[in-house]
Amino acid sequence: MLTFHALFLHQIFDMYTVYGIPNCDTVKKTLDWLKKHKIEYSFHNYKTDGITAAKLHEWSKQVGWETILNKKSTTWKQIGPEAQAKITNEKNAVAALKENTSMVKRPVIEKGDKVVAVGFNEAAYETTFK
Repeated sequence: MLTFHALFLHQIFDMYTVYGIPNCDTVKKTLDWLKKHKIEYSFHNYKTDGITAAKLHEWSKQVGWETILNKKSTTWKQIGPEAQAKITNEKNAVAALKENTSMVKRPVIEKGDKVVAVGFNEAAYETTFK
């Protein structure tokens, strides 16, 4: 039998955290998919909760800063070529992402502290969330 503390930790580390912006269509598709498949998650809203540089570095180490940086976003296009040209490494990417959370590819999904998905891909979700 698990102690209360062990059970609590088990629940925390088995819970998915979805990072995103609630009005993003891709995030909405993801949340709908998770609900449809009865997968429990907590939601972290970049706009109200922000994101730490430490978390962005952690993700960059796991999946690469190039994966986390959404170069298709409106914000990326709005910052212009001069600012874009300066984002050539993790340090500069993290600084830009912390300042402009709309440039973080959405959603990022973690289980515990491990990134399990970036973006919405239904076929990949079928495998990831078995």
